[in-house]
Amino acid sequence: MSEKEKMLAGEIYSAIDPELIRELGETREKIHLFNSLHPSEKQKMKEILFGLLGHIDDEEIIVNQPFRCDYGKQISVGKRFFANFNFTVLDEARVTIGDDCFIGPNVSIYTACHSTDPIERNSRQEWAEPVTIGDNVWIGGSVTILPGVTIGDNVTIGAGSVVTADIPSNSVAVGNPCKVIRTI
Repeated sequence: MSEKEKMLAGEIYSAIDPELIRELGETREKIHLFNSLHPSEKQKMKEILFGLLGHIDDEEIIVNQPFRCDYGKQISVGKRFFANFNFTVLDEARVTIGDDCFIGPNVSIYTACHSTDPIERNSRQEWAEPVTIGDNVWIGGSVTILPGVTIGDNVTIGAGSVVTADIPSNSVAVGNPCKVIRTI
């Protein structure tokens, strides 16, 4: 099994594998081109996103510059997706985002996991856990979503939250760690 196959299967893999390093470099080239475009070049931006991301449900995608991701191909977004400035996705595992989702500025989604043991961590061995975000979700500014989290449908995550565990559908959740404060 290749290191990439291990990564996608959620198994421990070598983050310094030459194939993965090559793919990261190719993605960074595409991201650089996307982030360097003049804001009026919306069609070119969409073309790059359609070539970069794994799945886009329709043409009504807006991703403000700058945008960052590791691979792109593990990211899937639904209809009418909007991401504001400084959206960062470390997509070593699948990141699935539903329809009508709004991502505030400075939001980060992480799937990569590292050992808390420094010797293990320094070996550059890691694993990844997927993140799933349902339909009709609003993620406020400067939110961080950690590996393995599922956010249900019709959820609002308050600005500055750190989402460390699943958030059920029809909820408003805030804080560090992010907790449900009411249902809707």
